[in-house]
Amino acid sequence: MKNSDNWGSFTLPGEAGFEDLTLQLAEKWGADVIRDSDGTVLSPKITEAGYDIYSTICIIRDHNQWASENKDKLQQSFLMTAPVVATTDSLTICLMKDYFKEQFQINSQEDSLRYWQVFDRTENTEVPREQWTYDSNTESVIISKIKPMHKYTVNFLAFRIWEEISMYNHTTNNWDKEHLLQIDPVHEEVQNYLTDWLINWCKEHPTTNVVRFTSLFYNFAWIWGSSKQNPYLFSDWGSYDFTVSPKALDGFREKYGYSLTSEDFINMGKHMVTHIPGTKEKKDWMEYIHDFVISFGKKLIDIVHSYGKLAYVFYDDSWVGLEPYSKRFEEFGFDGIIKCVFSGYESRLCSDVKVPVHELRLHPYLFPVGLNGTPTFMEGGEPTKEAEKFWINIRRALLRAPIDRIGLGGYLHLVEPFPDFVDYIEKVAGEFRTIKKLHSQGTPLVKDLRIAVLHSWGHLRSWTLSGHFHETHVHDLIHINEALSGFPFEVDFISFEDVKKGALKNYEVIINAGYAGSAWSGGDAWKDNEIIELITRWVYEGGSFIGVNEPSATEGYDTFFRLSHLLGIDKDTGARICHGKWTFAEEESELWPDNASLKSKDGLYLTDGKARVLKAQDGNPLLTAYKFGEGNGIYLSSFSISKENNKLLLNLLLSFMKGKDKDTYISDNKNTECTYFPASKTLCLINNSDTAQVTSVTTDFGIITAELGPADIQIMTLA
Repeated sequence: MKNSDNWGSFTLPGEAGFEDLTLQLAEKWGADVIRDSDGTVLSPKITEAGYDIYSTICIIRDHNQWASENKDKLQQSFLMTAPVVATTDSLTICLMKDYFKEQFQINSQEDSLRYWQVFDRTENTEVPREQWTYDSNTESVIISKIKPMHKYTVNFLAFRIWEEISMYNHTTNNWDKEHLLQIDPVHEEVQNYLTDWLINWCKEHPTTNVVRFTSLFYNFAWIWGSSKQNPYLFSDWGSYDFTVSPKALDGFREKYGYSLTSEDFINMGKHMVTHIPGTKEKKDWMEYIHDFVISFGKKLIDIVHSYGKLAYVFYDDSWVGLEPYSKRFEEFGFDGIIKCVFSGYESRLCSDVKVPVHELRLHPYLFPVGLNGTPTFMEGGEPTKEAEKFWINIRRALLRAPIDRIGLGGYLHLVEPFPDFVDYIEKVAGEFRTIKKLHSQGTPLVKDLRIAVLHSWGHLRSWTLSGHFHETHVHDLIHINEALSGFPFEVDFISFEDVKKGALKNYEVIINAGYAGSAWSGGDAWKDNEIIELITRWVYEGGSFIGVNEPSATEGYDTFFRLSHLLGIDKDTGARICHGKWTFAEEESELWPDNASLKSKDGLYLTDGKARVLKAQDGNPLLTAYKFGEGNGIYLSSFSISKENNKLLLNLLLSFMKGKDKDTYISDNKNTECTYFPASKTLCLINNSDTAQVTSVTTDFGIITAELGPADIQIMTLA
């Protein structure tokens, strides 16, 4: 058996035509599994080389012949035209003017037209059906008997005629293949076809050990436009916009006893994005789709199991309806989950899912161009630098919650001109196995301080907002999640419904962060007086509430922040412009690290002058502390991740603890972090910077001082 210190727990992307390279790197990186990737295949020389084999299937695409013969079974989406101002009492609106015509095709079938709607957006009223007609020759809607100088839009259904991930790879990485169509398994005919297809596929792939579903049926929403000035009109990693069809909508009405309309999805053109609190209609629709995805998904997984293969699912791409954090996820029967990761919070997002095996697919992906459109594995690219940046972010979270495997994806031959990348991945694989071994010997030490992040989605959207870090970086909460992912605390994500069910008793700290009206701040949930009473009592009796940006914010009350009485600070939205403001003197505080930086927010004012201002900028408080009863209210004007800001948040959390425990196993250097594994008496130190660092850690065995090289990891046994 190979030495487990330099072998195993690594998945290598193989590639036919590059067999020698595949087997050479499998040896160098210590791979025990070889997988195919989108656009690659594995030859017998690879599949028969003694490695376990992962085979990727994208269950709803790569069926172009059948899909072309059954185009009424393609997946669909509601779209809305841009607003047009009428200058007379009639108006013609071209439906596809602003959309990428290679992605969408109008569905004007009779069962589709039932769900189309035309709106007077000036009045926000629907135009009666008898006042508009559809002209298929011009692909336009003609509206009559309307009001001049009012804005009008059309909501319509369109088939999606190019699967979005394929579309992206085609346009970004020059895939030279036919446009892949995606079929909708809501139709019984599609279910029968896919069932037969999967049975045949399993028979034809006897060497496959793991079937890697990428993912199941419905992709997150990604709507492309016709203009190069705005090519990506809308994207939302948690959206259910791509799950609609007349058949599904009819089935929803039968099950729930009421009908959804196009406007329940379009939402005046804003869409029902994850960043706003979900309506009853949206939550019911999510439940309806999740129920269907579980039902049919389980049938496919059972087929895979019947052929003696394991079933893993990729927690990206067509993951909508999968909902790995729902109470019903285990009903699928998946044997493992794979998550592509850039950041620590994504590692935690994977590790907390209830499946036997958790695997991370690292970045950079082995493609010429990265997700941000810049070169990676081509001239001008710096894949080693990218890999190191991502690994440093991920590693701190790996030390807190275990992951079983790591791997790469893409075209393996692209690494040949980058030998430094090849060597670096060998180093990463070794570090991962070291960390995995530490977890196998016992769980890491966790401080006696239980933290809950409070937002509208609660546990269902644990560790995430709606996409990768680069897609959600404007939100304070994603930065907080990233910081928390490597901290030595238990962290849960709770909803306002959980608060009403008594969840507060389980925690010492509650964090609420986001802009007013967002799902993350809470929106109208703060109009529920019971919520206010429960949190107020919880803080009064000793809890600590941390509010960031516009916490507990909603209009219609004496204060904008409904928990201003716990924070001692509020925001003036304009109504108090004539009122006086409490002056304050900024206090020096050991909680604030050198070079920490928060964005200033205009309009903040102290409610009674008793809040301690621990940091201010241009007369605006950045960090305040307020005593309420036995508890604490902490306010931060913003939060963005940096080594200094991470240290600030860590200092705040530790300040709520009492006794020596709060000072032990914490690195004194903001560039370094540590994790202690009590069962093996092992201390792990990591350097998160690209320069050498010296750090000291107070332990139960005395103060440990160590020198760490750039991005280094150091393991020591304490006695």
